[in-house]
Amino acid sequence: MARGNKGQSMVAIVSTVAYLGLEARAVEVQVQVTPGVPAFNLVGLPDKAVGESRERVRGAIAAIGLSFPPKRVTVNLSPADLPKEGSHFDLPIALGLLGAMGVLDAETLADYVCVGELGLDGRIAASPGVLLAALHASEIGKGLVCPAVQGSEAAWAGSVEVVAAGDLIGLLNHLRGLQLLPAATPGEAEERVAGPDLAQVKGQETAKRALEIAAAGGHNLLMIGPPGAGKSLMASCLPGILPPLDAAEALEVSMVGSVAGTLNGGRLTRNRPYRAPHHSASMAALVGGGLKVRPGEVSLAHLGVLFLDELPEFQRAVLDSLRQPLETGTVSVARANAHVTFPANVQLIAAMNPCRCGHLGDPALACARAPRCAADYQAKVSGPLLDRIDLHVEVSAVTAADLVLPPPAEGSAEVAARVAQARAIQRSRYADAGARTNAEADGPLLDDHAAPDEPGRALLAQASAAMRLSARGYTRVLRVARTIADLAGSDAVGRVHVAEALSYRRRAPVS
Repeated sequence: MARGNKGQSMVAIVSTVAYLGLEARAVEVQVQVTPGVPAFNLVGLPDKAVGESRERVRGAIAAIGLSFPPKRVTVNLSPADLPKEGSHFDLPIALGLLGAMGVLDAETLADYVCVGELGLDGRIAASPGVLLAALHASEIGKGLVCPAVQGSEAAWAGSVEVVAAGDLIGLLNHLRGLQLLPAATPGEAEERVAGPDLAQVKGQETAKRALEIAAAGGHNLLMIGPPGAGKSLMASCLPGILPPLDAAEALEVSMVGSVAGTLNGGRLTRNRPYRAPHHSASMAALVGGGLKVRPGEVSLAHLGVLFLDELPEFQRAVLDSLRQPLETGTVSVARANAHVTFPANVQLIAAMNPCRCGHLGDPALACARAPRCAADYQAKVSGPLLDRIDLHVEVSAVTAADLVLPPPAEGSAEVAARVAQARAIQRSRYADAGARTNAEADGPLLDDHAAPDEPGRALLAQASAAMRLSARGYTRVLRVARTIADLAGSDAVGRVHVAEALSYRRRAPVS
């Protein structure tokens, strides 16, 4: 939209967005060109990247053969009290300026939301968050103008007109009706990537059983064992036995990837995320934050697996920052200038040595401080965090006799089939309750679907008192027992299912 007063002062308005977490907030870019001392003023709480857009806009306009107006240019980003971050404001500022200069009919832009970074040569470069902008444009009944390389990403939003331009002159000609840009089409879904197979794991039947239960119910798992026992290998096998993302889940995961700028070629993925940050990761890297609030590893692993190897080597405060996300499935990052919420529904898989030397229980290799070193080392992980882990399993050292055995007859494909069947049962059970897996089932759902029979209830009551289970621990035992029953094809949760679930609860440090 453009308004003027006898040609003396022109104002053009272009729609764009500001990102707060996975929310796209509507922003108006108001560009005014008035007579006066040449200047370019940008207001409306811009960050440094937005403030620098004036130079990129100058260069891009010069690159298409136009002279920058020798007048006073004022750009207001409204609402003025909403922080503006990112380089995607370049394109709407440039289009607003062209509208105010009379080069472009600004009324044409009223039907579009515009995002994109400009190069000095007029090219329109990719910027994070295009999928969110497309979804926002679809909600308000507008089209989207975005970089050509992200047109396929924006097209996943559905019924929204996407104008994907590679450079400013091409976009200008399209909007003026001089040429027609090709229509954007959704990118192809990524093929499922084959990872390690469980057939590569020799022995470790108890740990593989725990991994299957974790996959079937979406439960958190901790593996404790000496170095070289296969903990990391089994964790890397988990994505191969998890069911692929459905269409709604793929869109959720891709929205996080869009904000983080990790979508490649606009391709949505049906593979569940697998993130394995190093133990030197900071709190902002793990849960999100930073100067420009971005999703952390726990959000990038949304609806997938977050693998933390060498668990006690992480800073304790960093690990404890996971306690809330593991309970709620979201992470809220509060800063002085922003308060954003990211999804963080992850399956935590952790691995650790029983002590610092890693050879507790082996008299030939254990250090002189055993068994005291085990208690000290395992105490680096807080009790409340361990209480949120459903399955604790001890992984024994692999012997030479195990290594010479032939590969097991059952690999990832067979386990994945059982996991898929159990997940289908849970999907049907919780179809109207808003939960996906047993790990997400709350109190009323557990009362309805996971209440054990009388022998199972008696065993659970006795074990709860003996093991001093917390209310959270009691609930998680029920969830695991429900998953074990699903794997067995049982409608009822029996004593045998409760007994196996109790065997995976946390124990005192090994001595």
